[in-house]
Parts: sequence; structure tokens; C-alpha cells
Amino acid sequence: MAEHEESKEESKVESMLEKIAEKIHGDDSSSNGSGKDKPSAASSKSKIYRLFGREKPVHSVLGGGKPADVFLWRNKKISAGILGGVTGIWALFEVFEYHLLTFLCHLLIVALAVLFLWSNASSFMNKAPPSIPDVNIPEGPVLQFASALTYEINRGIDALRYIALGRDLKKFLSVIAGLWVLSILGSCCNFLTLFYICFVLLHTLPVLYEKYEDQVDTFAKKAMAEFRKQYAAFDAKVLSKIPRGALKDKKRA
Repeated sequence: MAEHEESKEESKVESMLEKIAEKIHGDDSSSNGSGKDKPSAASSKSKIYRLFGREKPVHSVLGGGKPADVFLWRNKKISAGILGGVTGIWALFEVFEYHLLTFLCHLLIVALAVLFLWSNASSFMNKAPPSIPDVNIPEGPVLQFASALTYEINRGIDALRYIALGRDLKKFLSVIAGLWVLSILGSCCNFLTLFYICFVLLHTLPVLYEKYEDQVDTFAKKAMAEFRKQYAAFDAKVLSKIPRGALKDKKRA
């Protein structure tokens, strides 16, 4: 009897071990299957078309930090306040035709008059005079801004020189089209209005794109495919027949 009971216990233990092994192998196979599905999901995700070949979120593309928060309306009060302030300045100079030099002079006159009267009236009213802070423009940020601006200007000059040498016909046509559009906009409005339009677009287009990202990317994919098709036809009929410059011929040779 004792041997019979021991054999039963051993059979129970073996059955338990078999169940545990089957469970472990099942988990491994499921994990392997999920691992196989992950690359496919990642590859399908990587195949999604993004506007301008974007790989990062819109917030990171705009530089991140507080400027990106303002453009994407993360804090609606600050974004609305900045947009309202810029709108007021534009209306002051364009709608009411206030001149910049006149505005600065009037602003300084009002500020100096208020501070002068306050400083003299405080002695009669036995109150502390106004504390005017000592404002000094730091040298470091100004030099950094000048260095960054100089670097971008030099990059633009190098790009124009590269295009002028006739090495990239596609970029040449793109720059010509862009300058032509800017010339049309410049004839329709002045620089301040153009700057205000760009500022409003910068405060509206990114947040709308972030909200309707998938729909915009799908439409942009179709538009880009149609553009490439038309460009290929134009290249075959016109651009390929244009003789290349001497520099490009030497480079091919």
C-alpha cells in the first residue's frame, strides 16, 4: 500500500511538472510571437508618411520648451495674450497709421512724465519715490544671437552660391518659385503686414496640424505623389533637354 501511495504521489508530481513546463513553453512561444509582431508593427509605423519627412513630434520640431508651448497653445492665456499683443501693435501701425518713431517718442514722453511727477510728489506725500531698476543689456545673449544670425546668413549665401553654379536644377526652380511668390506678397502688402501674417500662421497652423495630423499627412502623401508624377513628366519633356553646365559635365567625366 505504501508503495502504491508513493507511486501516486510521484505521478502527481510529474503531472504538475509537465503542466508547469507546458505553461513556460506557452509563455515563451507567445512572447516570441509578440516579439515577431512588434517589428511588423514598428515597420508598419515607420512606413507612415509624415509631412516633410518628419520623424519627431510637432513639439520637438518647433524646438521644444516654452516657445513650442506658445505656438501649440499649451497655455491658452499666454498664447492668446501674445497673439493679442501682436495684433494690437499691427493695428496701431497699419489700421490707425501710427508711425514707429512717433510711437516711441510718445511712449517715452508719457513714461518720463509719470516718473518725474511721481518722484516729486512722493516728497510732499511722505511716500517712497519710485524704484527705477538699473537696466543693462547682457553681452552674452547678444553675442550668441549675433553669432547664430551670422551662421544662418552664411548658410544662406552658400546655398545661393551652390544653386547659382548650376549644380541642382530642382533647387534652382524651387528658389525661383519661392522668390516669385514673395515678390507677389511684397507687392500686395508691406513688411509689417507680411510679418504679422507669418506670425498668425505660426500660431495657427502648427496646432491645427497637431490636431488633424493623420488627415493632413494622408492628403500630403497623395499630393506629393501627384507632384512627383508631374515633375517626372516635366523632367522628361523639358528639363532633360536643357544642356548642362560645364561644371556638371566635368563632374560626370
